[in-house]
Amino acid sequence: MNGETNLDALIATMSAELIDGVYVFATCRQEDVPADLTPRMSFQEAEGTTLILRKEEAEAQGLDYEFPCKMITLNVHSALDAVGFLAKITTELARHDMGVNPVSGFYHDHLFVPDGREEDAMAALKKLSGQT
Repeated sequence: MNGETNLDALIATMSAELIDGVYVFATCRQEDVPADLTPRMSFQEAEGTTLILRKEEAEAQGLDYEFPCKMITLNVHSALDAVGFLAKITTELARHDMGVNPVSGFYHDHLFVPDGREEDAMAALKKLSGQT
């Protein structure tokens, strides 16, 4: 199950997939997370539990949220200890004046980019990987 660690191979073989929907970041105390909530990610911090979830789900639950964004999945199995992969990607997006919130899963990395900038991000990622 080991993922790829070679930075050049990771960049050359990645493909970016834009996931449908608008996502947002919310936070609440762990005991206040609604039981029927299905976030894409949750992470417990000292100040509260961070949730990344679809905007309509946050609104339906009455949760305050920030950063409406689009999710891009990088379809390459990067190793959890791969060096420089997300740094290279976030640096490239920064060159396009774009903030990004990356999240690493076991198999893939996911980028949350500002809603309305997703096509700019997809174009930059394709160019980076040599697909254009």
